[in-house]
Amino acid sequence: MLLEWWSGTECTLFSDEATVNTFGKEHVIIILNHNFEIDFLCGWTMTERFGVLGSSKVLAKRELLYVPLIGWTWYFLEIVFCKRKWEEDRDTVIEGLKRLADYPEYMWFLLYCEGTRFTETKHRISMEVAESKGLPKLKYHLLPRTKGFTTAVQCLRGTVSAVYDVTLNFRGNKNPSLLGILYGKKYEADMCVRRFPLEDIPQDEKEAANWLHKLYQEKDALQEMYNQEGVFPGQQFKPPRRPWTLLNFLFWATVLLSPLFTFGFGVFASGSPLLILAFLGLVGAASFGVRRLIGVTEIEKGSSYGNQEFKKKE
Repeated sequence: MLLEWWSGTECTLFSDEATVNTFGKEHVIIILNHNFEIDFLCGWTMTERFGVLGSSKVLAKRELLYVPLIGWTWYFLEIVFCKRKWEEDRDTVIEGLKRLADYPEYMWFLLYCEGTRFTETKHRISMEVAESKGLPKLKYHLLPRTKGFTTAVQCLRGTVSAVYDVTLNFRGNKNPSLLGILYGKKYEADMCVRRFPLEDIPQDEKEAANWLHKLYQEKDALQEMYNQEGVFPGQQFKPPRRPWTLLNFLFWATVLLSPLFTFGFGVFASGSPLLILAFLGLVGAASFGVRRLIGVTEIEKGSSYGNQEFKKKE
């Protein structure tokens, strides 16, 4: 609701008609670059516009499980959580993926194959690793982590029919933030979507990993084209926003906030300094909690994940 109706941010797809016609009609794995603070919001708005928001899944870092409201909701939505340490994650991830193998509704499963958000420091370290492994260097992405992708493909083969590669950028070279969305700033997001049938992805783990590395080289070329020309290749589509997110927000705001405002009015009408201070303290604590939730999305406050190889070298 904040993205679509409050800030009025627009999302444009660059793809082909045959690909767009499959949206919401098949199980898929989504690969999305992780460069922006609101990339997940742009993904959510697309899933909502094609009717699969309720059945969208993601391989998420375990820290998000402990975020109030969001983490608890994701737990009940069968989101797959990981510690980003494959030795500890393997059994948990495989178990979570197998639970999704017979999911009754069309499901979009999101993977951030880079494992963490892009920063200049992480990119420098990542390219050092790429050089040490003899892999091509990337300009706009981190070196993809292949274990999660190859495991997802293996576990969901027979359920998932395709992989959607999504490359996201914003017009005007803007770097949007969730705080900006809350302030009502409007952004223009462009998403290049390419569909790859799952049978085109090798079954062999090593070959599938090489396929992913090649995909990220292509994503890098797409970002280079966007930076030079301001557009992605392909036909442009603007899926219309639907009213359900706005109506849902208005309903719950009415149900939850009306009693709160009534209670607040009663507190101030009572004239009791103790009650007024307690109420203001409660509002302050709630505001602090919301700010902490926003902080989870901020790049500069991101985790140190991605520096592990550098630490090993030292």
